[in-house]
Amino acid sequence: MYKKLIIFSLVIFGSMNLFSQVVADSTNFSIYYDSAKKYTLAGMEVSGIRFLDTEVLKNLSGLTIGEEITIPGDAITSALKKYWRQGLFSDVRISATKIVGNNIWLDIYLQERPRLSQKNYKGITKSEKEDIEKKVMLLIGGQVTDNLINTAERQILGIFTAKGFYNTTVNIVQRDDTAKVNQVILDINVNKKTKVKIGRIEFVGIKALKSSELEKSMKKTKAKKLRNFFSSKKFLEDKYEEDKVNLVKKYNEKGYRDAIIVADSITRDTINNTVHLKYWIDEGRRYFFRGIRWVGNTVYTDVQLNRVLGIKKGDIFDQKLLSKRLTEDDDAVSNLYLNSGYLFFNLNPVEVNVENDSIDFEMRMVEGTQATINEIGIKGNTKTNEHVARRELYTRPGQLFSKENIIRSVRELSQMGHFNPETIKPDVVPHPEDGTVDINYELEERANDQIELSGGWGAGMFVGTVGLKFSNFSVRNITNKKAWKPLPTGDGQALSLRAQTNGSYYQSYSFSFTEPWLGGKKPNSFTFSVYYSKQTSGNQDYNYNGSYGSQYGGGGYGSQYGSQYGSQYGNQYGNYNPYNYEITEKMGVIGGSVGLGYRLQWPDNYFTVYHEMSYQLYVLENWKYFFFQNGKSNNLSFKTIFGRSSTDNPLYTKKGSAFSLMVQFTPPWSVFSNKDYSDPKLTPEDRYSLIEFYKTVFKGDVFTPLSPNEKFVLRTKFETGFLGYYNKNLRSPFESFRLGGDGMSGYSMYGSDIVGLRGYENNSLTPANGGNIYEKITMELRYPITMSQSATIYGLGFLEAGNSWYDFTDYNPFAIKRSAGLGVRIFLPMFGLMGFDWGYGFDDGYTKGTGGSQFHFIMGQQF
Repeated sequence: MYKKLIIFSLVIFGSMNLFSQVVADSTNFSIYYDSAKKYTLAGMEVSGIRFLDTEVLKNLSGLTIGEEITIPGDAITSALKKYWRQGLFSDVRISATKIVGNNIWLDIYLQERPRLSQKNYKGITKSEKEDIEKKVMLLIGGQVTDNLINTAERQILGIFTAKGFYNTTVNIVQRDDTAKVNQVILDINVNKKTKVKIGRIEFVGIKALKSSELEKSMKKTKAKKLRNFFSSKKFLEDKYEEDKVNLVKKYNEKGYRDAIIVADSITRDTINNTVHLKYWIDEGRRYFFRGIRWVGNTVYTDVQLNRVLGIKKGDIFDQKLLSKRLTEDDDAVSNLYLNSGYLFFNLNPVEVNVENDSIDFEMRMVEGTQATINEIGIKGNTKTNEHVARRELYTRPGQLFSKENIIRSVRELSQMGHFNPETIKPDVVPHPEDGTVDINYELEERANDQIELSGGWGAGMFVGTVGLKFSNFSVRNITNKKAWKPLPTGDGQALSLRAQTNGSYYQSYSFSFTEPWLGGKKPNSFTFSVYYSKQTSGNQDYNYNGSYGSQYGGGGYGSQYGSQYGSQYGNQYGNYNPYNYEITEKMGVIGGSVGLGYRLQWPDNYFTVYHEMSYQLYVLENWKYFFFQNGKSNNLSFKTIFGRSSTDNPLYTKKGSAFSLMVQFTPPWSVFSNKDYSDPKLTPEDRYSLIEFYKTVFKGDVFTPLSPNEKFVLRTKFETGFLGYYNKNLRSPFESFRLGGDGMSGYSMYGSDIVGLRGYENNSLTPANGGNIYEKITMELRYPITMSQSATIYGLGFLEAGNSWYDFTDYNPFAIKRSAGLGVRIFLPMFGLMGFDWGYGFDDGYTKGTGGSQFHFIMGQQF
C-alpha cells in the first residue's frame, strides 16, 4: 500500500512538472499550478498497453470527451486513483499532449504488470506438482501481482499442511524473463520437511470406556504405538475433527447419548516433531430402551414388527443400531414393507419420553398404498438382445414393487457376464399420484468373448493351447449375413473351441455349446460337448539323450504313476538307440456329454440342479501307466449336481456363498456280468472293458466383506471328494483326484479331477497309487486394485491346507499339508482370468522336497 502511495505521489509531481512546461506553439504550453484553469477535454488516448482493451480503459478513467475539467484539479486525481485501484498496472501517468485555446488533449500512459511465462517447482514430487496445479491458479500468461504470489504461497502451504507436513515452508521468487518483454518467471521453492505425527493421545474424565477402545474408534487419528503399526500416525486436522465426532458416536453406541467433548488441546513437540492430543470428556449417564410403541401399522402386528426390529426393553440405547434395524440392514423393518410393495411407506421414530435412564419410543408410520410396477426399461444393451437381458429380471410389469426383486435382478444381470457389474444401476421412478412405479436398468456392455493363448508345463513337457470362447453367441443368426459383425451375437449362448498340442506326443481337441434358456421360456440350460485326445510316449527331446530315465524316472506319467513305473521305464529303455526311434506306446480318449440344468424354487430360488450323461472311450496300446496296458475301456456315467449360489459379482465377489454337491456314478456292471473279477487270471483288457465307480464331491465357498465399503473380502472355502467302488476287485483306474500345485495339468487329463493346492508342485500331494479321497481348506483375503471395465485386478493373501489318500484305511483328516502365500488376479475381457501366485509349502508332499517356495502362473483359466 505504501509502495503504491509513493508511486502515486511521484506521478502527481511528475504530472505537475509536465503541466508546467512553457513552449511557443500548440504543443508548447504553460500550466501554472498556483492558478487553476478550466479546459474542455477535446481528446484522450491510452498508451503503453499490450493486452487490455484501450476503450474500456478510457471509460475506466471517468473522463468524457467534451466535458469541462479543471487542471490541475480533482478529475485528473480521481482518474489516477481509479487506475491504481485496479492493481493491474505498475506505472500510471496522465499528461497533456496539446492545448488549443481552451481545448486540451490528454495521454494516459499505463504500464501493465508483468505476466507469467514460466513456473519452476523445487522440492516436490510429480504428483504433488499436479495437485498444486489443480488447486492453485498460477496461469501461464496471467498477470503476476503481489497478492497473487501471497495467495499462492498460502494455498500451497495449506495443501501440505493437510497432508501432515506442518513444518513446510514455501517461498516464491519472481525474476524477469530476459527472453520476453514484461514477463516473469516464478521459482516455487517448497521445503516439506518431515510429517508431524501423533505422539500421544490422552483422555480425561473417562470411566465407562477404556482409552484403547476410544482410540480404536478414531479411524485416522492414531498414536505411535505397536498396535497401530499398520495404521497411519500422521496428524491431519480435517481427520482430527472427523474423529472427534467418531469419539462421541462411540459413546452413543454404548448408550451414553449425552456424552460430549468438553475441551480438547493440541500440543506441539518440536523436538520429536510430534503432537500430543488431549480430550476432556463428559460421559453423562447411560440410557436404555424401555417402551416401543408402533403407530399407524395395519399390515403387520406390533409383535411381528418388534420381532424384526430385534430391540427389547432393557437393551442399551444405541441410535446407530436403531437406524440400522429400521432402514439400513437387509432385514430391516423398512425392507419388510418395501419387499411387499409399499414403496410409499414412511417411518419416523420419535422419542416420546425420557425418564431417568430410560427412553420410550413411538414408531410413527404411514404405510401408504402398494405400488404396482408399470414399465420396465432396459438401456445400454448395445450388443445383447433386449429379451436376453429382460428374461433374467425378477421384476415384471403388473407385479407389486419389491426391493428384494430389484437387488436379485441386478445380481442376475451381473452373473450373465455380458455387462459391467459395477455400473448396473436400477433407476426407480415412483408415481404416487396413481400408485405405480417405473424401473429402468442402466447397463454397460463389456466384451466377454475370450481368446486363450497359453503355454503350460505338465508331465515333463511344454504344451501350447489355443482356445476361443464366445460367451454371447447367437445360433439363430448364423444364416443372417448382416449379423456377422464379426460373429452373430446377442442371444447369450456360449460356444467354445479349444486345441492343445505338444507336437507328436500329445494332441487334444474339444468343442462345447451351452444354451442357457432352452426353448426360450424357462431358465433350463442345455450343454453339449465332445472331445478327443491322443498321447504317445514319443518326445523329440529324447533325441538329445538316449535315456528315458531322466524324463520318467522321477515322476513318470504325472505324479500318480511316476514312482510305480518310472524306474522300470528308465531301466528298460536306458540304453535305447534314438536313431531307431519308433512310437509303440499310445493312449487315445474320445468322449462327449449332454447336460440339462434347472433353477429350483425350493428351498429358495438360489438353488439349481444339473444332470449330465457322459461317455468316454479309452484306447490303450502298450500304455504302462494305468492298471492295464492294452485294450479298450468304456466309461458311461451319470452326474447330478445340486447347488446354491448367492454370490453377487462373478469377477470380484464381495458377498454371498456358493455350495454344491456332486454325485457321479456308473451302472454296477459287475453285478450283471458273469465274470469272476476275483480271478487273478482275468486279463486287464477283460477286467476294465467297462468301468464302474461312484463319486461324490462337496464344495462350499463363503465371501464375507470385512470393511464398510466391501473392498476387503474374506473368502473361506472347503471342499472334499471321495471315489468309491462297487466291487473291490474292480476299482476304476480313472476318475481319481490329483492334488497339489496350481490346479492345472498343463494339458487335458481326461479321467482325473485336478485340484490345486498352492505352495506345492503339481500333483505332489497325490499318493503313487492314486488319490481316491481328498480334502482342502482355503482362506483368502482379497483387495481390489482396479475394477474398471477394461480390467479387473485384485491382490490376495492366502492360507491353504489339504491332502489326498488312497483309501479310508489311510485317511486322517488332520494329516494335512499347509501353505501360505500372496497372489494377484488380472481379468482382461479378451483373455479371461490370469493369475500369479507365490506360495510356501510348510510340509513335504508324498515326495520329499516338493514343498517350500513355489511360483504358480495360469493364463486363460479361472481357479
